[in-house]
Amino acid sequence: MKPVNVGLCGLGTVGSGTFNVMKRNLDEISRRAGRPVRITHIGARRDHPDCDTTGITVSRDIFAVTKDPEVDIVVELIGGYDVAQELVLAAIENGKHVVTANKALIAVHGNELFKKAEEKGVSIAYEASVAGGIPIIKALREGLVGNRIQWLAGIINGTGNFILTEMRDKGRDFADVLKEAQELGYAEADPTFDVEGIDAAHKLTILASIAFGIPLQFDKTYTEGISNITQADVNFAEELGYRIKHLGISRKTEQGVELRVHPTLVPEKRLLANVNGVLNAVLVEGDAVGPTMYTGPGAGSEPTASAVIADIVDVARGVEGESNVPHLGFSDHTTDLNVIDIDEIETCYYLRINVEDKIGVMAKVAQIMSAKDINIEAIIQKEPEDGETTVPLILLTQQVKERDMNSAIATLEALAEITTPITRIRMEPLDG
Repeated sequence: MKPVNVGLCGLGTVGSGTFNVMKRNLDEISRRAGRPVRITHIGARRDHPDCDTTGITVSRDIFAVTKDPEVDIVVELIGGYDVAQELVLAAIENGKHVVTANKALIAVHGNELFKKAEEKGVSIAYEASVAGGIPIIKALREGLVGNRIQWLAGIINGTGNFILTEMRDKGRDFADVLKEAQELGYAEADPTFDVEGIDAAHKLTILASIAFGIPLQFDKTYTEGISNITQADVNFAEELGYRIKHLGISRKTEQGVELRVHPTLVPEKRLLANVNGVLNAVLVEGDAVGPTMYTGPGAGSEPTASAVIADIVDVARGVEGESNVPHLGFSDHTTDLNVIDIDEIETCYYLRINVEDKIGVMAKVAQIMSAKDINIEAIIQKEPEDGETTVPLILLTQQVKERDMNSAIATLEALAEITTPITRIRMEPLDG
């Protein structure tokens, strides 16, 4: 049977992992694909010390790979937006199938790229773009097709999960753990994409599109990071029976689809609350199957390579014919299902309020919450430490609309007895 030739663009962390795993497991991969699958052309600015490319064409111009008439599948592992988009478009124009691990590219430009690929009769596979080695895209697009997906929630950034885990387990401050995460290579020198939720928002955009049959809409995803989470918040959450996780959450309601990334209090007994370190996990609720959870390494050289190679094999199996799995899981997409503004979201809340240690302050707070029709589920009021004139007041609320909570917080912060901005963290039961 005719071999499938792969052109690999990028020989960094994931590219080198893909090269070495394919080389190591070549016979197994070919048996699974039903035909020989081999890397025949590499486009990379420089060689990788761990990759023996003897006998393989190597080009310093990555676009040379897209022009190689012998290449059937172009694997884009260079990352970023602009050059990656040009590379994928060039590959499609030249009739090549594409495999990519680039979540930013898919989340921002996927609608355009998928349309172009369908016009040219080629496919774009992107399993490795979300949650590393966890096959969550295949699960949503294929394994759960008999279900109406009701909601999904995921820890989809390992850096943020590592930071919050260290803060909880070892009592460390955010800045201290972030520095270690950078030293360990979990976080970039500029950690903004990880700790401010942008990376997770890219991934959530993709998952929600597949789950609910809507176009990719990254620009409408509400995004909030974890840089303002303090050790005190972690400790209070633990005392109340919760853990703080940085979640991507998407839910379909009568009003539309929620798309939001933010720190979230999760009951400590939930499986998702116990996924720690750099691991990722996605919890999906389907109407037929109920809740299912997928967990594993969300990044890393060979875990991500595992997902890249799975896509290569999927494409190789149907390389002589059009793929019968739609790019985003649906043959057409609902454009009139709006993304709900964060002000319209209904959820429960954790509030940390620093108040002056005076009689009657608690009564004022309770009166304001009652006037806003916000029910309080639990309260923790601490004694002041030696020499302190303020105390933390912790409230857990029942479900309330975000707009109403914003109004209540503004009214509370106007009180002379409240000395600093109020910390607000959303809560989700995730009880299926």
